[in-house]
Amino acid sequence: MEMEKRTTVILEKDVYDALVRESLEEYKTAKSLSKVLNEILKKSLMNKARLTQLIHSKKIAKITAKEFEKFRSEISNTV
Repeated sequence: MEMEKRTTVILEKDVYDALVRESLEEYKTAKSLSKVLNEILKKSLMNKARLTQLIHSKKIAKITAKEFEKFRSEISNTV
């Protein structure tokens, strides 16, 4: 396991409260806040990397902006 680094993070109250709730739900204690925060950040970073990969990958379909808007409009009308 890699050496853990410690730092102080200043959280907004609503973010802190959400993390505490998540920690209580997942681990039954508010002391697991670091675990929860690490899990959330890891997922976020993996999603960001995946999104970047998708954006820069070879495109498999071509569509014009006009076609996309028409499709989006059709989808909006069915919901």
